[in-house]
Formats: sequence, C-alpha cells, structure tokens
Amino acid sequence: MKRKDFLKRIGLAGVGLGIPASEITLNKANAKEVNSCILIPAETSGPFPLDLSENTFYFRQDVREDRSGAPLNLKLKIKGTANCEPMPNVRVNIWHCDKDGNYSGYGTQTGQTYLRGYQMTNANGEADFLTVFPGWYPGRVCHIHFQVYVSSAYAAISQLTFDHDAVNAVYADNAALYTNGPDPKTPDTDNIFSDGYEYQLAALTPNTATGGYDAYLEVTVQGSGTVGIGHIEKETAKQLQLGQNFPNPFTNATTIPFSLSAASKVKLELWELTGKKAVVIDKGMLPAGNHNIDINLAAMGLPKNTFAYQLEIENSAGIFKDCKVMTAMQ
Repeated sequence: MKRKDFLKRIGLAGVGLGIPASEITLNKANAKEVNSCILIPAETSGPFPLDLSENTFYFRQDVREDRSGAPLNLKLKIKGTANCEPMPNVRVNIWHCDKDGNYSGYGTQTGQTYLRGYQMTNANGEADFLTVFPGWYPGRVCHIHFQVYVSSAYAAISQLTFDHDAVNAVYADNAALYTNGPDPKTPDTDNIFSDGYEYQLAALTPNTATGGYDAYLEVTVQGSGTVGIGHIEKETAKQLQLGQNFPNPFTNATTIPFSLSAASKVKLELWELTGKKAVVIDKGMLPAGNHNIDINLAAMGLPKNTFAYQLEIENSAGIFKDCKVMTAMQ
C-alpha cells in the first residue's frame, strides 16, 4: 500500500472520486445548544486548496517546514452534538499564514506547502499539531483555519482566534520575529469574527519547555461518532466492518476486530502520525465471518504511541479499505 493510497483512505477518497463533502451552514446568530454542546460556527475556507489528493504528504503533525516563529502546540478536541462525547477517527485539517501574513500555495508562495497539515483524532477526540504562532495581514485578525472531515458526506469548516491582548503579547515578546508589530484589529472588528466568536476563542498559554505556546480548543460538530455516511463508506460496509481496537487506549497489547462479508485477502497496516508506515501484517486469505488481529507493540519493535491502522481487503467485488486510530499509553 503506497502512502498516497493510505492517505486518500483517511478522507481523501471522496475528494478523488468527486464526491463533495457537505459543510455546516450554521450561522453564528443561529448557533444552537444540543446537550450543552454548541455547534461550531461555519466560516469561509479561505486560501486553501481543499483537494489534497495530489498532496498526500500533508498527513503530518509538524507543519512548520522552514517557517520561523514562536513554536505553537495546537490541540483540537472534536465532540459530537448528540452526546457531547469525543469523536475519534475523524480527520482534522489546519492551515494558516506565517509570521509575515503569507499563505503557502498562493501569490508569491505558489509551490510552497508550509503551515498546512492534517491528523486523525485519537480515542479522546484530539488532534495535535506543531506549528508556529501565526501573524496577521491587513483586514484580518490573527487566526487559524480548520476543517473537521467526518466522512465523505459531512465536513465542518471554521476558524479559531485568540484573546487579542494575548496575541499582541506574543508579538511583543517575540518582536525580532514578528516584525509587523502588534495586530491592529480585534476579533470584534474582524469581518469574520465580528458577529461573535465565543466558541472559536482558543485558550493560549506559555510553554516553558519549548519557549513557545500551547493552544487548545474544543470543537463541536454534528453527530456522535462517525455520521453522515457517504457512498464510499456504504460500499465498504457491504464488504468490511472494521471495529475499534480493544482496549483503547492500551498499554502494550491490543486487539483489532473486523468482519468480512466474503472470503478476502486481508492486510493490516500501522501508520505513525508523521505519515510513516510502521508495520504491514499480511493475513493472506481469510473466510467470511468475524476475525481479530492481535497487536503487541513490544514484539513488533514499536514505541508506545498513537497509530492509524488501516485494514485492506481484496475479493471478487474489488479492493476495500477502512481505518481508525489507536493509542498506546506512555
């Protein structure tokens, strides 16, 4: 399995086949509370090529490349409106400008790929990124774009920002890097956030270990678990049902359950969240029915970490894939 094929499976396949992902159309004025969870307001996607099918290396935690700036550890926790519980195994994209207000891939930055990437949420519904604190540009306050891709039938696009005084404190404390100076706009005067940003205001705290900052935001989207099933998921479900590993999180050993509708060749791949394939387990031909694959990280020579696992099957109906995320506790 090529890296490109794997990355398509975790959310790009629908794009590659021309199946559009629907977006939340909720206006901030109409944001409603469901079981104490507030749907994240929808915003413009901004300068970002949403078709990532030809840019599969964006599956990464560290999106900095050659960009300088104050280090920023960004954590997004995704929850469902149905029960306010974490949503594992959904894809989260982020993209933002650099310290000077430039976006990769546009204008003079055509061909560049910095400060863009995506991850899959773990058992806690969390996706983590290492980036740099964004700058600002005329007309917009400091912000970060993100997309929560639940399935080929449903995705939510929004933006986050920070407390204005905290933003300018970052710029002042790192004045040699952020030469544009303080952000002249506030979220209240920004054309995106001026109608309200309560649920888009990320917490920002200094990180003494890195000399940078930690940011955190809880994002609520429609559903509970993976919802809004599209054509791709329906076709896969006719042939393959991949379960969540148990236990999860786990210490060293865990089991991945799955069932086959017909006899199939079966292969399991473990991928690090950096985008590196760690292990391939070829199970050969298996009969229809329920099956388990036992995973022992120590025996495989793998560290305790978070991995994406993908099951690929091949039978007379074609090739089908599904994937989820598992986490080994340190």
